[in-house]
Amino acid sequence: MKTYPLFNSAHIPALGLGTWRMGGGKTPDFSQDAEVLRALRLALDIGYRHFDTAEMYADGHTETLLGQALSESNLPREQVFLTTKAWHTHLKREAVQHACENSLRRLQTEYIDLYLIHWPNEFVPLEETFEGLNALVRQGKVRTLGVSNFDLPALRRAVSLCETPLVTNQVPYSLHNRTYARNGVLAFCQQHGILLTAYTPLEKGQLAAESALQRIAQRHACTPAQVALAWLLQQEGVLVIPKATSPQHLRENFQAADCLLSPQDMQTLNTLA
Repeated sequence: MKTYPLFNSAHIPALGLGTWRMGGGKTPDFSQDAEVLRALRLALDIGYRHFDTAEMYADGHTETLLGQALSESNLPREQVFLTTKAWHTHLKREAVQHACENSLRRLQTEYIDLYLIHWPNEFVPLEETFEGLNALVRQGKVRTLGVSNFDLPALRRAVSLCETPLVTNQVPYSLHNRTYARNGVLAFCQQHGILLTAYTPLEKGQLAAESALQRIAQRHACTPAQVALAWLLQQEGVLVIPKATSPQHLRENFQAADCLLSPQDMQTLNTLA
C-alpha cells in the first residue's frame, strides 16, 4: 500500500476507509451496530490501516464503534492511522479541546493521528480555533492537524496559523467532481506538500455506468470503481477514503491500489469532467 511520510516520521496510507453513515447519519442507529462492527473487523483483516471518522458521524457513535473494533483487534496502536474531525459548532478554543477529549474517549485511544476542522465556521475566528488545536498537538493528544472543506483563501490562512505543517485538506474530489481542482486548491496543495484527501471518490456508486471507465476496467481486469479510485491514487499527493461495508466492496476498494493505469488511461480519464 502506498503511503506518504509526514513531518513527524509517521506515514499515512494513501487509501483509507471512510465511515460516514456507519452507525447512523447525524444521529445513532444502533440497529446497524452488528453490521458495522463486522465491516470494520473485516477491513482490519483485509489490511486497512487508515480510518477516517468524525465526531458528527452518528453523533459520536461511529467513533465508538470504530474504537471498539480497533480495541478488539489487538493491533499495536502505531500500526493504525486514525483521522477524526471537530464539528463546526465546536471550534472555539475550549470547545475544540473538549471535542477532542470526547473523541479520544470514544475511540479508546490516547492520541489522534490527524485531527481536522470538519467545516469552517465564519462566526469563530480561525485564529482562536488554531490556538486550541495547536495546544492539543503540544499536549500530545493530537499528532498532526488538517482541515476539511476549505477553499483556497481559508486554506492559506490555516497554513499560516498551524504551528506544525498542515497535513491535509479533505474535500469532495472524483472523476466528475473537480471543484477543488478548478478552484486552485489541488495545485496549491501539491505545490506546498499538503495532501488532498478525496471524499465521496466514487460518487455513491454513480460512476459504474461510465462507458470510458468500463472500457479501461476491462483492459485491466478491474472494476470501474477500482479504475476511478486508481485515477485518484496515481495523482501526486492525493489520498482516497471510500466508504464501504459489504465484503465485496471492502475488498475491491482496497485492491484498487493494484490497478496501475497507463499515461493514456490517465489522459482519457482526465477529459471526462
